[in-house]
Amino acid sequence: MNNKNIKAGIIVFPGSNCDFDVYRVLNEVFDASASFIWHKDKIKDLKKYDFVVIPGGFSYGDYLRSGALAARSPVMELVKDYALDGGIVLGICNGFQILLETGLLEGVMLTNNSLKFECKDVYLKTLNFDTPFTCAIKRDSVLKMPIAHHDGNYFATGGIINDLNKKVGVIFKYCDKEGNITDKSNPNGSMHNIAGISNKTNNVMGLMPHPERSSEKILGSEDGGYIFRSIIKYIKEK
Repeated sequence: MNNKNIKAGIIVFPGSNCDFDVYRVLNEVFDASASFIWHKDKIKDLKKYDFVVIPGGFSYGDYLRSGALAARSPVMELVKDYALDGGIVLGICNGFQILLETGLLEGVMLTNNSLKFECKDVYLKTLNFDTPFTCAIKRDSVLKMPIAHHDGNYFATGGIINDLNKKVGVIFKYCDKEGNITDKSNPNGSMHNIAGISNKTNNVMGLMPHPERSSEKILGSEDGGYIFRSIIKYIKEK
């Protein structure tokens, strides 16, 4: 596998803590060329990158609301321009929260129903296979990935939910091992078991579970790797 010509940018804020995980997976597992973008780097744009990842963590200590301060960082203006120009953007956990706070994705994140930090493996059902993030996922498969969040309870108004459903913008839902979408399989109270959504053009996706923590057999699951594999496949076939 040689994907060295595929360049990924990983946005890093004070408090990011999954940046090195994403870096290692992209460079060592998928043989891509990933590099860090510090939020204060003096760069004009992100055009040299084939895709951008906003990793998990606790940007700015999650003060105010999770992702609220990071969303107002100058680097996010570059991410907005990149996304609006069709660039592929993946937000993982805190990255998802940041994308919601910037308005690149619709809805908000509330505190988990349990009022506790939830850290465990969950199962995901894929609802849309026709995106840059899911095109390599086997149909009818159930993916196993870990979550680690306190504010992962996705909420949106009925109008936003209807619009997401109409445009197949709900990409992943929490389910059980057999793929059944049930209340019991919902780890945080997220509306309609939503675990991941995309924008209207499917080039921006936010996901609460961590694919970078489940991309190698030694970690107990390689299912998260399908997301990175999908992105690479999509870029190569464009």
